Amino acid sequence: MRARWPILAAAVALGTGYLGYPYATLYRIDTAVRRADTETLRTLVDWYAVREGLKEDISDMVLEAPADTRPSNGLAPFGESFVRGMTGNIVDRTVTPETLLSMTHASGHTVYGDARVIWAFFNNPTEFAVSVHSDGCAEPIRVMLELRRLRWRVRRVWLPNELLERVPSGT
Repeated sequence: MRARWPILAAAVALGTGYLGYPYATLYRIDTAVRRADTETLRTLVDWYAVREGLKEDISDMVLEAPADTRPSNGLAPFGESFVRGMTGNIVDRTVTPETLLSMTHASGHTVYGDARVIWAFFNNPTEFAVSVHSDGCAEPIRVMLELRRLRWRVRRVWLPNELLERVPSGT
């Protein structure tokens, strides 16, 4: 029986560490945003993957307009590629740690205090889903962290359409 105790203790410690690791990553992200730490944000967020997901979401939102507002001529494929290209350029330039920090620390005061985690749990052993409520939105912002090379990183962010619609106007 005594020989099993260290094995059981090690298994409990590893399990606890694994279960707590994504929550610790969320805490590190929160701390980095509050302290305006761009270097930590660069390591905790896969910015390329987040930008690619946002490009897809914005293009889908624009291109999934009601059928009666879509052009019926032969330019539709060109228009779709144009929208995707424009969206890509804007998202590549603006979705950065610096932009996130400038948005959350506007005018010398922190507007980040409006956001809070309402739900966070595992989708599977390597995916961790988070829902964040912001006072400016009716729908939550969804975030997905992924475990790769023994590190949890933000890989995808789904913004509500009401936030995506504000992007062109800069509000």
